[in-house]
Amino acid sequence: MPFYIGMTGIWLVIMIVMLIVEAAAPGLVSVWFAVGALAAMIGAVCKIAVWLQVIIFVVVSVLALVLTKPLVRKYVNGKAQPTNADMILGKECIVKEAIDNLAGKGAVSAGGKIWTARSTDDAVKIPEGECVSVVRIEGVKAIVEGIPSKED
Repeated sequence: MPFYIGMTGIWLVIMIVMLIVEAAAPGLVSVWFAVGALAAMIGAVCKIAVWLQVIIFVVVSVLALVLTKPLVRKYVNGKAQPTNADMILGKECIVKEAIDNLAGKGAVSAGGKIWTARSTDDAVKIPEGECVSVVRIEGVKAIVEGIPSKED
């Protein structure tokens, strides 16, 4: 006797797979398709034609996506949280180890911490004791540039 699953079973399998993918993936990626599969499965239980079940699946999935995506973005993702590294951007700091991009050396004291540092220009070497400004952060390195001296 062959095993027959029927359309109700197919939609149930699709829904379960989508829920497993949802549980395994970070963020919301497939819950809308699980909702569409549930609606199509209800159609299958009511003995609606297969082509109509597929249309119900697509329409309900798209509607669920369109109607909930803005809410999900607003409440789940939120805004990026600034890190402590952001506090040193634009700040003046002192070179503690001469900065030489080509040699891969350099360190600055910024915000009370010692940071590995690189110059914005590979050709520029910045000696120890110079005052520099932090332009950006790349990974764990402060990218700095010299501060022009103020002449009266």
